[in-house]
Amino acid sequence: MPEKPLILVTNDDGISAPGIRTLISAMNEIGDVVVVAPDSPQSAMGHAITINSTLHCNAIKIDNGPQKEYSCSGTPADCVKLGINEILDRKPDLCVSGVNHGSNSSINVIYSGTMSAAVEASIEGIPAIGFSLLDYSWEADFETIKEYIISITKKALNNGIPMGNALNINFPKLKGKNIKGIKICRQANAYWVEKFDKRKNPQGKEYFWLTGEFINKDKGEDSDEWALANGFISIVPVKFDMTDHENIKTLKNWGF
Repeated sequence: MPEKPLILVTNDDGISAPGIRTLISAMNEIGDVVVVAPDSPQSAMGHAITINSTLHCNAIKIDNGPQKEYSCSGTPADCVKLGINEILDRKPDLCVSGVNHGSNSSINVIYSGTMSAAVEASIEGIPAIGFSLLDYSWEADFETIKEYIISITKKALNNGIPMGNALNINFPKLKGKNIKGIKICRQANAYWVEKFDKRKNPQGKEYFWLTGEFINKDKGEDSDEWALANGFISIVPVKFDMTDHENIKTLKNWGF
């Protein structure tokens, strides 16, 4: 009987978040699962790692999760590093992150702790997938997308994710039966216009609260934002090499 794939599961919403509990349940149907996830929400942490304070990682048991489950005091990227280097006895066959409460499409991939965990795994040479649902509610219905998560994960394991790549997968806020299908996409050219709401605390000291407006000027029907807006699951391959290869020649002509 062939050996089951070893799957490392993490997220950025915290180990008790409904999204990761659904993801764990889905992965239990595919392979041997080990969970290393933050002990508290770490949204928008990007690729931060802990270097100036201690890290704690404790074995815990939540619901009917896997036999090996660990709660970590660090960031999503910390969780992947600890999982690979300290907890697992062999290199995992796959790392999955999420399911995030909220979209990580377009520019959001830069800030996402969910996707940074997946990218960290890809840096280590491990195939990786980040899953997100376009619903920020803690009570979001993740069960309706579970069958898609299982199907996509099996295809990734069977076909192989290219070395150095991670898949950024976003689900529209629709019941599973209403999802129109899957689109392979590019990251939309969209951005946030930030605003800072200046307030005062009861002691009269000023503080700021970040707000903003998401601007999508990308009208292309091949982007992740278009796919989500039109009822499709978006899949965008991403990689940690941020070199703008097209502009290397341009810079060489600057005459340094």
